[in-house]
Amino acid sequence: MLRVLTYHRVAELKDGLALNPFLSSAAPETFARQMRYLAEYYHVIAMKDVLRAVETGTRLSSRSVLLTFDDAYQDFGEIAWPILKRYRLPATLFVPTAYPGQPHLSFWWDRLYRAVDCTSLRELRDTPLGALRLDTAARRHRSLRKMQDYVKRFPHGEAMAIVDEICARLGEKSTNQESVLNWDQLRQLAKGGVTLGAHTRTHPIMTQLTPVQIREEIVGSQQDLKREVGNVLPIFSYPSGSHDDVVVSILKKEGFVLAFTTLDGQNDLSSADLLRLRRTNISRRTSLPIFRLRLLRWVAYLDMWRHRNERSVGQHSPVKGTL
Repeated sequence: MLRVLTYHRVAELKDGLALNPFLSSAAPETFARQMRYLAEYYHVIAMKDVLRAVETGTRLSSRSVLLTFDDAYQDFGEIAWPILKRYRLPATLFVPTAYPGQPHLSFWWDRLYRAVDCTSLRELRDTPLGALRLDTAARRHRSLRKMQDYVKRFPHGEAMAIVDEICARLGEKSTNQESVLNWDQLRQLAKGGVTLGAHTRTHPIMTQLTPVQIREEIVGSQQDLKREVGNVLPIFSYPSGSHDDVVVSILKKEGFVLAFTTLDGQNDLSSADLLRLRRTNISRRTSLPIFRLRLLRWVAYLDMWRHRNERSVGQHSPVKGTL
C-alpha cells in the first residue's frame, strides 16, 4: 500500500502574510514532529520510486509514504524544505506555473480572504447567497466559506469575474507580496532534490473547463516546467482535486502516468487507477496522535467512508446569478 500525504502551507497562522490561513496544513513545530515520526517509523520514498515500481511491477515497502505539497507557496522553501532536509525526506511540489515570478498575481482564495479580512463593511448585501454578515470574525469566516463554495460552481472565467466583483465591492487592497516560489527558487529546489510536478497553469476547477481549455492547462503547465527546470516527470495533481472522465482521458492521452486527487485513502498500486490516486490531506487539526492514526490502513478506510457521507449530505444545486 502506498500512503500519499498532501500538504499546502507550513506556517504559523500569524505569519504577517495576507494569505488565507485555512490553507495552512501545519505549524512548523508540528510539521517537524510529523516528519521526525515518519523518518523513524515509515519509509518515505521519492516520486521516481513510485514510477519505477509502476513501470517494473516491483512491490513497494509496506510502510511506504509519499509526501506531496500543492501550490508551491513560498513557505515550502523557507520552512518545510529545511525540515525535510534535516530528516533526509524526499518530497514532490506541484506547481501552478502561471504564478512563479508574478507577484501581482494571487490565488483567488487568498484574494477573497484579504478582501473579507480587511473590509470596513459589516455586511455584504444583495447577493445570490443573501446578506453576508462580516461584523465578527466568526461571521467573516462563515461568509468567506460561502463565497468560496459559490465561486467553485462556475466555469473558470465566470468564476474569476465573480471574484473580481466580490473583491471590488469589499474594497480590495492591491499587494505585490510574492506568495508563490519564483522560478529561480524552484530551480534551486529541484537541484536540491525536490521533485516538481504539473498543477495546471492557473489553478482552475478542471471540471468547469472545456476539453480544449483542459488540455491547454495540462500541457501548458508541463511545458512551462520543462522550459524553466528541464526534464519533468509525467505526474499531475488536480487543483482542488477536481477531475472527471474527460480530464483523466486527456491526461492519459498526453502521456501522464500518475495523477493525484484529494480523495481520501491509500493506494494498492497493483489495482489502483494510477490517474486517480488517493491522498490523505493534512490540516492544522492533525495533531501528532491523529497523524499517527491516519497513516494506518483501517483509518484510511474510515476517512473514505466519512467524507463520502459528508459529500452526499452536502450535495446541492448550483445557485445562479452574480455577486
